Amino acid sequence: MLEISIEKTIGNFKLQSNFKSDKGVLGILGSSGCGKSVTLKCISGLKVPDKGFVKLNGKELFNSWNSINIPPRERNIGYVFQNYALFPHLNVYHNISYGVQHLDKATRHKKVMEMISKMQLDGYEKHCPSQLSGGQQQRVALARTLITEPELLLLDEPFSALDSQVKFILENELLSVLKKNYAGIALLVTHNIEEAYRLSDRILIMSKGKSLQIGNKDEIISHPTSIEAAVISGCKNLFEVEVLGEEDEFLRIKSKGLVLRASKNISDYQPKMLAGIQAHHIRLMPYYIDKSNSFECEIIDKIEGIFLITVIVNCLGNTLLVEVSKDDYLNLANNDSKKFWIEIPEEKVLLMDIKQ
Repeated sequence: MLEISIEKTIGNFKLQSNFKSDKGVLGILGSSGCGKSVTLKCISGLKVPDKGFVKLNGKELFNSWNSINIPPRERNIGYVFQNYALFPHLNVYHNISYGVQHLDKATRHKKVMEMISKMQLDGYEKHCPSQLSGGQQQRVALARTLITEPELLLLDEPFSALDSQVKFILENELLSVLKKNYAGIALLVTHNIEEAYRLSDRILIMSKGKSLQIGNKDEIISHPTSIEAAVISGCKNLFEVEVLGEEDEFLRIKSKGLVLRASKNISDYQPKMLAGIQAHHIRLMPYYIDKSNSFECEIIDKIEGIFLITVIVNCLGNTLLVEVSKDDYLNLANNDSKKFWIEIPEEKVLLMDIKQ
């Protein structure tokens, strides 16, 4: 178990990071400059927090009140940087063996060759980093880290500089390596919600130096607890609503001319709330279906993506974004009547305190 509660001020930026993480991959998600990488550096000992504590599997690595600050090399933490930070003058064998120089020659050689085999790097022992593909460099960096048997693995945006095709390949390789060869705790820093979802078991959302929300990745995406968390988790439809009252297990809410039902996902609701609806949760159709949250709308514009089209619609005075596949959009465009309806699942309407 990793437990941290730290504060660190750098110029005008103040980090206040508090969370716990057990075995598996925790994705730390947030925009650039929110404190993700500073958090990793404070955990690893590369930066010293102003106050607080860092505890790993019951051992205090840092405690400002007890004057504890274990040196980075003694924390048993592995760190994989954005550019992998391989030694360019050392071949694969010597890059991997770098962290186990304290072992006798025979033991060191055995561990290095076992790691080379696990990482499918057989035959590349004498290659330098410049002679390797991106995937091979990544495996060498992971091998160099994992050979030290770290209790905690820190991954600082390892795919940020890669194009999408290479990124998907390396993501799959990383997942495979972690599942087969690592049973500890891993923290993955990223600013990409889809990358966090694909690679993580749980997600921590950070904003402006603070930990906003942590939990199962599906829960984080489906039920953000604050406006900032909703935006970071990819919610594209946020609008102010008036709560009209309760209706069974639902709330009736109103935004301009739009009155709809929403799940009572918040117990302490106010007369004025903020509603959030993920763009992919709204159904856009060329016909009416008899459901409580079905409304006629007008298509205003569209934004084309590689696989999806974001359709901008006006519904009773509200501008909403709806994500549809390209095939579905073609079917909509061929609608002779040119009339369209949206259907918003009641359980997909999220309510948040407008003051957050």
